[in-house]
Amino acid sequence: MFVLTVDQRGSRRDDDRVEDLLRSTSSTAVVRAFERTAGDEVQAVLDDAGELVRTTLALVRDGHWSIGIGVGPVSEPLPVSTRAGRGPAFERARTAVERAKSAPTHLAVEGAGSDGSDAQAVLDLVALLVQRRSAQGWAAVELVDAGHTQAEAAQRLGVTPQAVSQRLRAAGWQPEQAGREVAATLLHRADADTPGSGTLHTGTLGSRGAQA
Repeated sequence: MFVLTVDQRGSRRDDDRVEDLLRSTSSTAVVRAFERTAGDEVQAVLDDAGELVRTTLALVRDGHWSIGIGVGPVSEPLPVSTRAGRGPAFERARTAVERAKSAPTHLAVEGAGSDGSDAQAVLDLVALLVQRRSAQGWAAVELVDAGHTQAEAAQRLGVTPQAVSQRLRAAGWQPEQAGREVAATLLHRADADTPGSGTLHTGTLGSRGAQA
């Protein structure tokens, strides 16, 4: 299981961004929904490593969060409320988010030995790509990620297909896709190899359904 604990950076000098985060993650596939736990901190429980990576990198792009990922078992039955959850994954997420506050990428993974450490390294590299991507690069990446061909993206952006190709290359789009897959594989392996870990057998719930 994966517990994602997220804390707003510089909150004393900024608006409270938690409600915006809760709205933006309302369609995320989770086991337990994103929920404000205390102050400007948010927490969720996930069992899908690919969804975890996607959500984590969206938070990295947003740029306002310290992100902690805890890998391992949770105490079952898991409460309906995320903040009532207990177990090693929750404890590791707490350790991770504290470590993330001083990390260059504001991201940290705790638990599951070498696979967790390797996942951290890959996520750091992908996070750096995301953080350094230009607005032009994002415009091209978003269109291609949405399923448009490079020719279609070029038409929408009013540039040539060659320009789109150059923007994707400069944005590190292909390395990012590969990095996402590797990170998800490592996180899945880390979860599977953690004693007592595993996923709930309740199916994947949408965030609103998990609160019902």
